[in-house]
Amino acid sequence: MRGSLIALRAIALREAARFVRQRGRFLSALVRPLVWLLVFAAGFRAALGLSITPPYETYITYEIYIVPGLCGMILLFNGMQSSLSLVYDREMGSMRLLLTSPQPRWWLLLSRILASTLVSILQVAAFLGIAAGFGITFPALGYVTALPALALAGIMLGALGLALSSAIRQLENFAGVMNFVIFPMFFLSSALYPLWKMAESSAFLYGICAANPFTQAVEAIRFALYAQANLPALGWTGLWAAGFLALALWGYDPARGMLRRKT
Repeated sequence: MRGSLIALRAIALREAARFVRQRGRFLSALVRPLVWLLVFAAGFRAALGLSITPPYETYITYEIYIVPGLCGMILLFNGMQSSLSLVYDREMGSMRLLLTSPQPRWWLLLSRILASTLVSILQVAAFLGIAAGFGITFPALGYVTALPALALAGIMLGALGLALSSAIRQLENFAGVMNFVIFPMFFLSSALYPLWKMAESSAFLYGICAANPFTQAVEAIRFALYAQANLPALGWTGLWAAGFLALALWGYDPARGMLRRKT
């Protein structure tokens, strides 16, 4: 147990040090959702009507609605960028040193996901602080109850990125895969518009949005920010996290996974 905790601490410190050195990564993680919050929301406010649906008990502005989705955006992009660094580590050879550690491979990969999730949560906290400066706030207890939902969503998205990285041989290819994953997951979700609005437009797209793992993560965060538990969303997010993690472990298993094809 002590050795496992030391490995987790070392991986977390390495991820944190990399994040501190890459200040542009931190700024881009904040600028991206802030552009949506302050620019796009102003245009969508008049075009998109919102009704009173849980967890909201009254009419809300569009800016308040999209904040949980933008929190999910930060988790999604950071999870993918962290996995992108794994592809880079594999090309440079440092990934091999990590996987030859005496610690179990599954623990090393899980530690990498946990470290990435911690960095993502810090980014979300900074974003929520800036949003509060613009008058977009949530119940005080909600900032605390949102932490488990953010952690679960971060683990799910980090595991997805890890699974994708196991199947990519070159850094350039992973950047293309990210575009085919990030944007469909984000736009075909409840991050920018409620699902009932999508149902009015297309039943087919509504089904895709409802089945989207990112939708479940966003809804879990949305309810948690109001100190409420959306048990179905939390359950589905946990199931998707377990599935993606199992796929990642299989992909990084040299005997059976994707890494075997590269040797």
